Formats: sequence, structure tokens, C-alpha cells
Amino acid sequence: MSLLGKLTKITEKSQKRVGRGYGSGKGGHTSTRGMKGYKSRQGSKVALWFEGGQLPLIKRLPMLRGKGRLNVVRPTAQVTLSDIEKMKADVITLDALKLEKVVDTRFKKAKIIGSGELTRKVTVQGVATSASAKSVIEKNGGSIA
Repeated sequence: MSLLGKLTKITEKSQKRVGRGYGSGKGGHTSTRGMKGYKSRQGSKVALWFEGGQLPLIKRLPMLRGKGRLNVVRPTAQVTLSDIEKMKADVITLDALKLEKVVDTRFKKAKIIGSGELTRKVTVQGVATSASAKSVIEKNGGSIA
């Protein structure tokens, strides 16, 4: 085995600059760009969304424009009993869940499901609960309003 293949590189060769004349080392005149057209010109860059003059997708679907369409959130957030156990608040509301960052602020509703354990007394107001979660909350002396 030769050691030459294992040596680390100490120099880096820069990429050949296309379209800078005969002295650039990569042809001259058209130099890999073809004869005419937008991409043969200096400094040209075709936009990623450009479709060759066809009406772009963003204009074909006008009702889906904007950045808000990307923030799709399920209508109801699921909160486990172990999430409630970690919270400091004794009164569990949607605002309290958002304040302690258990639920994302974009959610409009939340539901407590019965997975996990709850060992303290809590009061649930304005948040839906599953049957199993309701029994665990009431077993610990809590209430659901």
C-alpha cells in the first residue's frame, strides 16, 4: 500500500471560472454556455420557481398564497396527564397550557388524555377530557368544570 493515497491535502484548487475568456483555462468565446439565450449571458441566474414563461404555480393557486398556509395545526391539541403533572398551575385552562408551553399558541382547543400518571389535585376548566383522564383527576380529589 502506498502512503500517497493517505496523505491529507494541503492545497485546494479553485473551480474554473466559465466565460472569462481564453486565459481562464476553460475555453473562450461561448465556453460551455451555448450560443445564445438567457443562461449564456453574464450574471444570469434562472429563478427556482421559473417555469419557462408558463403562469407560475404561485399565481395559478391564488387562494393558497402566503406564509400562513404552511402553519397547519390540528384543531385540537392532545395533552397527557404526565404533561399536567409537570405544570406548576393548579387550575388547568387553555391559557395556562399555552403559558407553560405545554401546547402551541396556535391551538384553539385542547383535550386531556389518560396516558401518564397524575399524583396531585388539579382543577380543569374549559378543557375537554377523556373518560380515563376524568377518572384519574377525580380520584386524586380534583374537579372538572
